[in-house]
Amino acid sequence: MAFEPKKLALLRIWQILKDYSDYDHPLTQEQIAEHLESDYGIEIERKAIGRNISLLKDAGIDIQQKRDGSYIESREFDDSELRLLIDGVLCSKYISANYSKQLIDKLCGLSNVYFRSHVKHIFSVNDWGKTENKALFFNIELIDVAINEKKRLHYDYNKYGIDKKLHKTSQQNVSPYLMIVHNQRYYLMAYSEFHGNIVFHRLDRMTNMTLLDEKPTPLRSLKGYKNGIDYKQLSSAMPYLYPDEIKSVRFKAEAGIIDQIIDWFGKDAEIKDNGDETVTVSVKASPGAMEHWAMQYINHVEVLEPKELREAIKADLKAAEKKYR
Repeated sequence: MAFEPKKLALLRIWQILKDYSDYDHPLTQEQIAEHLESDYGIEIERKAIGRNISLLKDAGIDIQQKRDGSYIESREFDDSELRLLIDGVLCSKYISANYSKQLIDKLCGLSNVYFRSHVKHIFSVNDWGKTENKALFFNIELIDVAINEKKRLHYDYNKYGIDKKLHKTSQQNVSPYLMIVHNQRYYLMAYSEFHGNIVFHRLDRMTNMTLLDEKPTPLRSLKGYKNGIDYKQLSSAMPYLYPDEIKSVRFKAEAGIIDQIIDWFGKDAEIKDNGDETVTVSVKASPGAMEHWAMQYINHVEVLEPKELREAIKADLKAAEKKYR
């Protein structure tokens, strides 16, 4: 082990307290001295350790002292916040298993050695349904550059085949506007220069991405976006991120699923009590997404308007009945 100069003792004492101390595990000056010597090859007097701890406290580090030692009281993130972030990484199907492990290791590094011992499930990350696309973080960086520098993007768009592997299905030339997390998936909201409409493409389905020296189509020049992106409407009006035009939709539902309705459409949904354990709900939504949503809740929901959406659902039901006849 290489021996470090004593002038680094201040920094290393702070690191030792971060790595090995909390309220339940205070460190005595003798224990800190042992870590300094074993971890960094630094030997200093006990009084010098006390002076360095005082300097760290003067610098604003929240170090508290008990009868049996010193410990870090507060950190950038407390353990409950780190658990929340780690669970978010684990549940994100668009992050590969390898990257998930790396991110979780970094998050664990923001706490102490005792925290990591309690995060048991990080070792089973390979068992979670994760993407195999390793280009995700590169894609995120490139998309961010394209949005900031106002450039178009070119990439291959892929879908899974029968062999459970990604296969190229199209080439895309798009004007990128926004990255959004929706239903545990990461999407790019963009304008397809080929199809002439807004698309929502999953980042974990993109490969071979490159920047183009072409100016993007301005978002505000598109129909329905002259005022830019309405983030609230985007999250509630497009439950499945269909790109069709938003319309007024009215449906009847059992009162017992109001909780799910608010989960999907937010508190701006107009809900009228019919007095018979049903409600009538009015929302602004994508008809394509609503068709899919209504079929999911077909035993509890009846779409009333618009007529063309109601007819589309009727056709879906007839086709389904024919399959199960």
